[in-house]
Amino acid sequence: MSTHRKDFVINGKYRIMFGGRKEFTICYNESKPISNTFWQSTNPVMNKLPIFLTQLSLLIAITRIFMIILRPLRQPRFLSELLAGILLGPSVLGNLGWVANHITPFEASLFLETMANLGVTFYMFLVGLEMDITPIQKMGKTAFSVAIAGIIFPLIAGVGLHATILEHQTSVRAPEMGAYFWSIALSLTSFPDLARALSDHKLMYTELGKTALTAAAVCDLSCWSLLVVAVCIISGRKELHIAIPVMVCMASLWFVLRPFIRKIAKKISQRSKDAPIPDNHIYFILSLVLLSGFITELCGAHSMFGAFMLGLMIPGGKLGASIKEKVEEFIVGILLPPTFLIIGARTNFVFIFADVSIGMVLLVILLASLAKIVSTLLVCLYFKCPMWDSLALGVLMNTKGVLALIVLNEGRNMQGFDQQTFTWIMAAILLMTIITGPIVSWTHNSARHLRPYYHRNLERSKPDAPLRVLVCIHSTKNLPGLISLLQNSNATRNSPITVFAAHLVELTRASAMLIFHDKNKTVDTKINTTREKVEAEQIFSAFESFEKDNPAAAVQPLTAVSPYATMHEDVNNFALDKFASIILISYHKRPDGVGGWTDENIEHKQVNQNLLATSSCSIGLLVDRGLMGVSESQKDMQECHVAMFFIEGPDDREALAYAWRMGGNPRLILTLVRFILGKDVSELGEGVEEDDHEILTTIFEREKQKQLDDDYVNEFRFRTMHDQSIAYVEELVNSSDEIISTINTAYSDFNLYVVGRGHGKACPLTVGLSNWSDSPELGPLGEALVSLDFESPPSVLVVQQSAHLSTGSSKHNLLDTIQKMYE
Repeated sequence: MSTHRKDFVINGKYRIMFGGRKEFTICYNESKPISNTFWQSTNPVMNKLPIFLTQLSLLIAITRIFMIILRPLRQPRFLSELLAGILLGPSVLGNLGWVANHITPFEASLFLETMANLGVTFYMFLVGLEMDITPIQKMGKTAFSVAIAGIIFPLIAGVGLHATILEHQTSVRAPEMGAYFWSIALSLTSFPDLARALSDHKLMYTELGKTALTAAAVCDLSCWSLLVVAVCIISGRKELHIAIPVMVCMASLWFVLRPFIRKIAKKISQRSKDAPIPDNHIYFILSLVLLSGFITELCGAHSMFGAFMLGLMIPGGKLGASIKEKVEEFIVGILLPPTFLIIGARTNFVFIFADVSIGMVLLVILLASLAKIVSTLLVCLYFKCPMWDSLALGVLMNTKGVLALIVLNEGRNMQGFDQQTFTWIMAAILLMTIITGPIVSWTHNSARHLRPYYHRNLERSKPDAPLRVLVCIHSTKNLPGLISLLQNSNATRNSPITVFAAHLVELTRASAMLIFHDKNKTVDTKINTTREKVEAEQIFSAFESFEKDNPAAAVQPLTAVSPYATMHEDVNNFALDKFASIILISYHKRPDGVGGWTDENIEHKQVNQNLLATSSCSIGLLVDRGLMGVSESQKDMQECHVAMFFIEGPDDREALAYAWRMGGNPRLILTLVRFILGKDVSELGEGVEEDDHEILTTIFEREKQKQLDDDYVNEFRFRTMHDQSIAYVEELVNSSDEIISTINTAYSDFNLYVVGRGHGKACPLTVGLSNWSDSPELGPLGEALVSLDFESPPSVLVVQQSAHLSTGSSKHNLLDTIQKMYE
């Protein structure tokens, strides 16, 4: 074994022999006893496997601890895994003798790298399987410009920064190679990690999220193409023609093998319509992952490129979802962690400032972290995008994740940079990851972001103004009632309706994918099961038919995939993004046909309650009992009779605003019934002590709301006084029992009741109804109407104004006070 210098150091069982240009050779003794097996030696896997299992167990345990610590700071799992690898590396614990000898010994690195390469190969298969390149074909000008700028400027920055490094480090053996990997790593946007970040920050279904995902797909594909060329050229000693076999291999896989694979996948899905995909099909595809990696290795590239191409070629749908469900947790949780341990072993923050000034190192790290943020920000500002959205998009496009580590690790394998420069870029990756969560949370802070949208409701808009409605559908069972309600909402050319139909799907796996529908093409979705895909197609078709039957209505379908616990946040963000004035949702129970109810899904009830508690715009909750929809074009349909019951408060005014709009439909008869407090109820306020400040405040608030009620009802009467299809009736009542009795006697033959929820408002007429409540989301009167025994049970629409206008602890105190007054 020859070296440039004849000196060496003995460190325990290792002999470290130094060479020139920062090179050294490590030698160690390893006994290989003769065995009686066929191979005449011990199995090397059995020798290194216990160490590997120990490393893997520790890494997973430390990762979980970091995840618990960093979860309140909204940091991704990637950061916890990276910190766990660095903690076990020479930067921290790796310097301890016992850890270095028993946990991370040098002789176990070869087996660890082998397992890491296997994990990277399968992980890249999952990345290709998850990536959908369809949006690239119809990407907008902004997304395309962001993608191009996010590639070109970081490439230039990477070359410039690496050239700056060379001025301070002249001993790198192949200096030009490091510039390739620095540039590609800075240009890359990790698509899977970006999708998870958008899902965590509830930006998945906004224009910002769609732009980020589309631009990220372009960046990823471009950077992987550049990486293939770079690896081939470096492996072939800078001879460009060496890359030709790899390019031919990739083209053959895409244009020859891809149609064949898609045809087979289609047949597999058709044969397994109502049954799970057979395991042998999945195992066959996993074998193809290894085969495709072997082929690309033969051509001179890493096996991960072939696996990525194979995943990209498999179409989305039931087959892709089944593969992910089978292997995703094992690949991400078991096979991939060794990569973080390798990264940690190659990162050493102890010598990060060795022979270089601190200012120089910090400047390089800072510029590397800001290159993509600044380029994206400038492009967005050029297109006159909002400042906060531009900054958030720049930070999100700077999401690196596992893919950047794979690029840098490949560069380190090819000796593109030494440990010190590798540590510099790893510090930049850490900085990029740490700042993403706080900056995006700050730029899209809910309270500040919703402030200009705080008072958006129907009461403050004109009755004939354009209406923007967000309709939430859990399943096809919700379709008939909601579409009938929209048909009754009187869409005309002077007052059109824009409907955003959101199919809400429960998220059952770690990564969420945004699903947009193209009206001019067949729906192509990546939903978890065939049943959900069929439901999405049926929902899309139903709203498409509604749009055709109503020329003044425009529909934009959307599928939102989210956990039930946070589904309301996605709905609220989408309502904000689309400037919706009202959100229409369905009651979680359905009539069973014999006068009772059946629970559809208790999770749907929780989603409805969360929406009612947090929404910044109005909410309409429909209890559908066979509501029929009528429109001007349906002359042969019988008229729909609607009764709006008005008591008092902002929710009732909001309900009247929606009913007012419905009243313009020539095929609909609207009756406004206002319940007036009788003398017996009014006199209950007498005798209140003047020093009782809380009760006096309650009375003052009620008088103020009563004046607003009178003004709004009078305006309604004045503007509809010549409309023969609209009637106004006043009913004098003294209690909630009289309200129910009056409805049973005179208003029992209607198709639809419209009422306000009355949430947070104390009303003496509903105190008796609110004492018992099984469905608080319906409000006192709404729940009473649903429970009444009618011969032909009508549907009920319960309307609530903005949650921010009707909630608060003080108002709950007022409710308690008013109840005490009338006990």
